[in-house]
Amino acid sequence: MRRFLGIITVILFLGSCNNIDKRSIGGEALGTTYEITYYSVDDYKLKRPLDSIFERVNQSMSTYRETSDISQLNEGDTTVKVDTLFLKVFAWSQEVHEKSGGYFDPTVGNLVNLYGFGPEKGILEADSARVDSLLQFVGLEKVKISKEGTITKQRPGIYLDFNAIAKGYTIDLIGHYLNSLGIENYLIELGGELLAQGMNINKDATWIIGIDDPNQGVERTTTAAVQLIDRGMATSGNYRKNRIDPETGQLFVHTINPLTGFAEKSDVLSATVLAENCALADAWATAFMAMGYERSVRVLKDVDELDVFLIYAGEDGGIKEFTTQGFEELMIDL
Repeated sequence: MRRFLGIITVILFLGSCNNIDKRSIGGEALGTTYEITYYSVDDYKLKRPLDSIFERVNQSMSTYRETSDISQLNEGDTTVKVDTLFLKVFAWSQEVHEKSGGYFDPTVGNLVNLYGFGPEKGILEADSARVDSLLQFVGLEKVKISKEGTITKQRPGIYLDFNAIAKGYTIDLIGHYLNSLGIENYLIELGGELLAQGMNINKDATWIIGIDDPNQGVERTTTAAVQLIDRGMATSGNYRKNRIDPETGQLFVHTINPLTGFAEKSDVLSATVLAENCALADAWATAFMAMGYERSVRVLKDVDELDVFLIYAGEDGGIKEFTTQGFEELMIDL
């Protein structure tokens, strides 16, 4: 199960700057909340353009809206011509799908629904026969987009679900819009995913983001903090609903494996990814949860454009951490 984790923004106080004011706007969108902090001389009225962005994303790829393009495609309508948003998300999905060895796959929608994680009520448990019958509809390579923007699926029953990348891409769209206004310093948060540019001008510091500690009680605490400099960041994890193996005592979370179709044990409790944009960070965070620790580390040797922080369960039952060199260089003491 994917859960958007709480993100705590930590600000370092080092100084101040005149003339440019700190401004913020927040609200609800895409089934979650958002908060944007930016610095500008002008007080831009952002609510209407933001609502327009959210509406475009929903109409293009929300599986919770019956009239959206993706819902019509999932219902078998072959006449739908997808928009530029859909095309971009599809392209990013193809990239992560290929580099992850298939562990990120937006065609897993039938399985998401089977286990009750999507808009359709599932049975939460599945036998081998039921899962095998759905695996024929899994595989992003089975979906093609024509030059005219129509979708061809090898099997009509293929169900597309971009929920593991759409929020990240929405943040990127908001960032592009702020850039078009000439806003150079901002932090965007939507459902736990983030995009930062420039600095926290009032504090004369980079944006610093805290990461939740899995080994905690009721109150949330941070286990690490990282500088977010002109990049996207996403954290995926469901360690608050973990299970303990009665034989080994090891912690596991259950994540759908697109290759087997089952909600399998994963020793990765949390994956935090820094990437050039939030869409890629979002998709890769999901992929690492499904891959597990050892496979994730192997893949990262060939995907050096990412900086990653993994919290995983060791064989001794203890909680351990892995960081790429780039991520470690951006970490600060709390």
